Amino acid sequence: MKFQAAVLRSYESPFTVEEVVLRTEPAEGEILVEIAGTGMCGTDLAVRGSGGRSPLPAVLGHEGAGVVVQASGGPADAIDVGDHVVLSFDSCGHCPNCRGAAPAYCDSFASLNLFGGREEQPPRLTDAAGEALAPRWFGQSSFAEYALVPVRNAVRVDPALPLELLGPLGCGFLTGAGAVLNTFGAGPGDTLVVLGAGAVGLAAVMAATAVGAAVLAVDRHPERLTLAERFGATPLHAASPDLHGRIRSLTDGGARYALDTTAAPPLINNALHALRPMGTLGLVARLRAPLSLEPGTLDRGRGIRHICEGDAVPGVLIPRLIALWQAGCFPFDQLIRTYPLAGVNEAERDCAAGRVVKPVLLPERTGR
Repeated sequence: MKFQAAVLRSYESPFTVEEVVLRTEPAEGEILVEIAGTGMCGTDLAVRGSGGRSPLPAVLGHEGAGVVVQASGGPADAIDVGDHVVLSFDSCGHCPNCRGAAPAYCDSFASLNLFGGREEQPPRLTDAAGEALAPRWFGQSSFAEYALVPVRNAVRVDPALPLELLGPLGCGFLTGAGAVLNTFGAGPGDTLVVLGAGAVGLAAVMAATAVGAAVLAVDRHPERLTLAERFGATPLHAASPDLHGRIRSLTDGGARYALDTTAAPPLINNALHALRPMGTLGLVARLRAPLSLEPGTLDRGRGIRHICEGDAVPGVLIPRLIALWQAGCFPFDQLIRTYPLAGVNEAERDCAAGRVVKPVLLPERTGR
């Protein structure tokens, strides 16, 4: 099967949209999905700075949504041809964390999603010349017209929904909203500070507003702060003097929760200082250097923890987010700008420059 995909051939080069070849049918427990739209996430772009650990050449993309066109028909398959699905991260399904409804902490998360895929399944996608492309990125590789994915990655959704816009619910929006709804369990009367008003941070702002929590958003870009204010947050510029003091004054002595999406040590320390006793800071961005904490930041029961994929079970959280969107409480679609798949490099440039919050690539159906 031949179709178009955006291939990253080196860590420095632009994407090339080219013909690729899928050399296998879905195995048991797999489905072939015709991609309607796929979000571009910071994790896709972070491959360039992965230090060579993410194998190339590869088809990236891990916020896909589309229609199932082939299914293995195995006895455990709950998804069939014609179903509309949102795709999320891969997990093994049988380690202690997967069995404990914590698939984001799967023992094999890194190998399945970041560094090579399933060992028992060699690369099955090649370029037109027959060169093997890296195993499936997050079980998807959805910067393409089609994606071969494990059924476990897919969440069935109502076919009446705008499928091409739903892909970011599988990672970026899931991460921000899941941190608020799952990790923190925030609700009315709670206070939350969100550091960084990008896709993940703004999803957290929306989720906090939806459940009645008071939320402050910190960013250095005025246009992002304007967006956060539109979605219910009190905006604070990251360069504000005495930032943690201002946060404490606006939250009646300190926030109960803080979510950092920036990995910036000064902001992390400010957030910890701004927490009330027994408050919690969640980190979702990967730290690129040692984190030095200032004295007193972890006093009085304050805690800090890493949050992966919003502590989500995608099959539970994605329908919840869709229901909040349908109720007008989670307007994630207002963050999206669409690009044709051929515009992948423009989307990356706009994302890096902050001109767009969430790019979504739309395949053009040129290949079969």
